Amino acid sequence: MHCPFCRHLDTKVSDSRATEDGSAIRRRRVCPACERKFTTVEQIVLTVVKRSGVVESFNRDKVIRGVSKACKGRPVTAAQLAALAQRVEESLRSSGQAEIPAEQIGVAILGPLEELDEVAYLRFASVYKNYDSVDDFQREIDALKISAAEKELRREVAAIEVASAQEPLIS
Repeated sequence: MHCPFCRHLDTKVSDSRATEDGSAIRRRRVCPACERKFTTVEQIVLTVVKRSGVVESFNRDKVIRGVSKACKGRPVTAAQLAALAQRVEESLRSSGQAEIPAEQIGVAILGPLEELDEVAYLRFASVYKNYDSVDDFQREIDALKISAAEKELRREVAAIEVASAQEPLIS
């Protein structure tokens, strides 16, 4: 690392820590020649490998644009789309891979989108999973119903556990 002040060829790291969101590393450096201090931020650059083999930088705005098409006419705000795109990027970064296959991005979108809006999820999944027939939609709808029933059951069990924990013991 070159010193930005005197252009010395080498610098020493005096402190290193992760940023709050964990997406980068902040390093304090000292130049042995001029003894000035400066900070660098190192971040993994995510690249997307498309089916055609083309490699390009990950772009959160592309995720938002793609998902917003599925959300057209739905009660989904721009802030919710931005939060979804951030969740997708964070899950991709947490995978530890610098090169992400395009298919993996689609998979990372499906979970948060299902939580956000089931109709938008079906729209996105129909394109992403290449639905060929009404039966494909029906299978996906059935899976959504089962998932919703399981979530409701988990909520009810959690509510019962909280209620029983608050009841006084009878002696």
